[in-house]
Amino acid sequence: MSDVRLLAGVDEAGRGPLAGPVAAAAVILDPDRPIFGLADSKRLAPRRRECLDLQIRDRALAFAVAFATVEEVDRLNILQASLLAMKRAVEGLGIAPQRALVDGNQRPRLACAVEAVVRGDASIPVISAASILAKVARDREMVQLDARFPGYGFARHKGYPTRRHMIALRALGPCEQHRRSFRPVRDLLQ
Repeated sequence: MSDVRLLAGVDEAGRGPLAGPVAAAAVILDPDRPIFGLADSKRLAPRRRECLDLQIRDRALAFAVAFATVEEVDRLNILQASLLAMKRAVEGLGIAPQRALVDGNQRPRLACAVEAVVRGDASIPVISAASILAKVARDREMVQLDARFPGYGFARHKGYPTRRHMIALRALGPCEQHRRSFRPVRDLLQ
């Protein structure tokens, strides 16, 4: 294998929401099985993300998705929880990468060389692939949480502080999936 095959892209999804875990993904793409249309997950329609998620899972040399729980977000802070989820994702790869490209300006501590790339999810395909896997996995998790905690609308807004979510949060109070360290939730608890 050449070095390029051992390059992992890493990204997270769910830093801004008031509820739910933060997800991270790590991907090692196969240069012999290209995937067209990779882009920042936030720029893709949900149906397109789902399609690309399937292609990435089918064609990548390796991929892994990992989470940091709401409890970890509250205990560590959102940045440290995101870095923890990224570390877990990279450690979950079936192939150990020699180098990792991480979206953003912070680097998780990994067993390989790590480079942070600001807006890498929009410009580097292997990071875009990780962005897509993380977003799809987190969205699916929020749909499941919507069934467990009805009334908040998690399936619709994915935990982000939309007007609808804030109305539900004030009416119902926080559930166990709300991040108590985030100001709108913390303020309601006081």
